Amino acid sequence: MFDTVRDDVAATLDEIREAGLFKPERVIGSPQSAAVTVTAGGTPGEVLNFCANNYLGLADHPDVISAAKDALDRWGYGMASVRFICGTQDVHKELEDRLSAFLGQEDTILYSSCFDANGGVFETLLDERDAVISDALNHASIIDGIRLCKARRHRYANRDLADLEQQLKESQDARRRLIVTDGVFSMDGYVAPLREICDLADRYNAMVMVDDSHAVGFVGAHGRGTPELHGVLDRVDIITGTLGKALGGASGGYVAARREIVALLRQRSRPYLFSNSLAPVIAAASLKVLDLVEQSNELRERLAANTALFRSKMTEAGFEILPGDHPIAPVMIGDAAKAGRLAELLLERGVYVIGFSYPVVPHGQARIRVQLSAAHTTEDVERAVAAFVDARAALGE
Repeated sequence: MFDTVRDDVAATLDEIREAGLFKPERVIGSPQSAAVTVTAGGTPGEVLNFCANNYLGLADHPDVISAAKDALDRWGYGMASVRFICGTQDVHKELEDRLSAFLGQEDTILYSSCFDANGGVFETLLDERDAVISDALNHASIIDGIRLCKARRHRYANRDLADLEQQLKESQDARRRLIVTDGVFSMDGYVAPLREICDLADRYNAMVMVDDSHAVGFVGAHGRGTPELHGVLDRVDIITGTLGKALGGASGGYVAARREIVALLRQRSRPYLFSNSLAPVIAAASLKVLDLVEQSNELRERLAANTALFRSKMTEAGFEILPGDHPIAPVMIGDAAKAGRLAELLLERGVYVIGFSYPVVPHGQARIRVQLSAAHTTEDVERAVAAFVDARAALGE
């Protein structure tokens, strides 16, 4: 059967390459860290890594690795089952309790990824009598999760409170309404105005859901994310997030929410009911990550300093960076092919970054999304800026 479509698939791949949109995978032969060793997909050798979500530098932290090794001996490798059958261990419940306390929520449920967490919320809570009101730039997992439910779909322009209020007015006949937003928008590094969103939710009797994957661990006074930053921890009804970014960088996701919401998710959420439990080694290592995050502000402070240094140095060098103070620092290029070529030139100069273009970002808004880490040194940041300047010159800009 495939022989009849092979040529069409190959032609589509050729079109992607010709448009400069092909996404090659680079293979690294070292742990995730401030510097990694590229073994395939680029010039082999050690390069500075400025494209990972390893915000706090914990992906290869010795205490996290030690906790993972101990967990293998105590808990084994995997559960070989789903949670409601025989896939729940003490370590899963302990992590859920710790996340609930850390995030200021009543209960938490673990998933194999935040993509699954977002995929399991909407269909469980909403039906054709309800409405979901989603920010236009929300993550793909939110968009796909909404597609799975039968609720009416409303979309408001990114962080546009007037448009959000208009959508709330237009959906007042719905039984339930859920406003959903990213806490931090991953392509821009912009932070959602959660206090104002919660104010509108109170005025129009709506619930609020936040995907805080790019904030938990380092945003807010204690790293509790954008609800803490905006002082609305007690006003957000549902927080989803990942263990695969700042919180250790492995995998796994969660929904932290009102007690009744989590209870219903345990009964009806399909990704939870039909996917294997989170590996116990990840749950145990995540507990150690929470210890490190709660014990000291040092990593958050170092991340903030690296972010401020990179943003200021790049601006001085004449690059256009979207404004803000988040460690996602998008260097705007515009042309997709040019962004891809600049990323290649930077890799040749020992800096590993990725060019993002359509469909990940809108047409004409291609960029290099630089991501800072607490693992970077001041010298790493300055070397990255120098590489950008040199690569720009080689590109003929």
